[in-house]
Amino acid sequence: MTLSEQLKETVGALRATVQSEPEIGVILGTGLGGFGRKIRGAREIPYSQIPHFPRATVESHKGQLVFGRVAEKEVVVMEGRFHVYEGYTAAQVAYPVRAMRALGARTLLISNAAGGMNPDYEAGDLMLISDHINLMGVNPLIGPNDDAVGLRFPDMSAPYDEELMRLAELVARECDIPLRRGVYVAVVGPNLETKAEYRFLRGIGADAVGMSTVPEVLAAVHGGMRVLGVSCITDMCIPEILKPAVLEEILEIARAAEPKVTRLISGLIEKIGLDKSAAR
Repeated sequence: MTLSEQLKETVGALRATVQSEPEIGVILGTGLGGFGRKIRGAREIPYSQIPHFPRATVESHKGQLVFGRVAEKEVVVMEGRFHVYEGYTAAQVAYPVRAMRALGARTLLISNAAGGMNPDYEAGDLMLISDHINLMGVNPLIGPNDDAVGLRFPDMSAPYDEELMRLAELVARECDIPLRRGVYVAVVGPNLETKAEYRFLRGIGADAVGMSTVPEVLAAVHGGMRVLGVSCITDMCIPEILKPAVLEEILEIARAAEPKVTRLISGLIEKIGLDKSAAR
């Protein structure tokens, strides 16, 4: 079965349940699920009921697709994402983004939790992803290309949309939310990194490190979507003063930062101009 055929089945099943034409897709990262409370007229569909969707195995991820409205715009939201470290291929991880695009979404907003390697950062900071480095060793575009979905060789010179970043910074100023820009590096996980690895990652130009996002961004750009990514810095990964990571503390910092992420994303959705000429 081709990718187009799979997407046709997925979209058909979703449209049989939800009469929605989403304009914007949103992916909520670890500890950042509170955005769901902003969705009006929410209709929740567990991943287990969606053809060709993987199953979320991370405990802090709800594992459902939510349709509704935010700031008078139709959205489709992933409450819980998939990771390569769960045993999924990069193509499986990115498949929900393909489905969002097939449903009509032309803009993708992604959040994640990440470790901060820039010594100017602090735990709890928000970082706009200005660019990324893929060290996962996998890519969802590997294999036969479905020309109906996207180009064989998509350009990645500017995967994160500059206009969306400027709008996000405007929202951040209006809401008095400190917002940084930086480079995100994706590794496969699930272990956290060694001191030597943090030195290496910082040395090649990364400001934050995580285990997600890049496969989804690759699929989004392949499908012609505009993308904005924001990382919540949940722990500091400075090799000279590195302490053992405590998952409960990381999740608590993500939860504490969640209201800022919600205000930022919901404010951005309100400001996004969704005229078709602006969409790539």
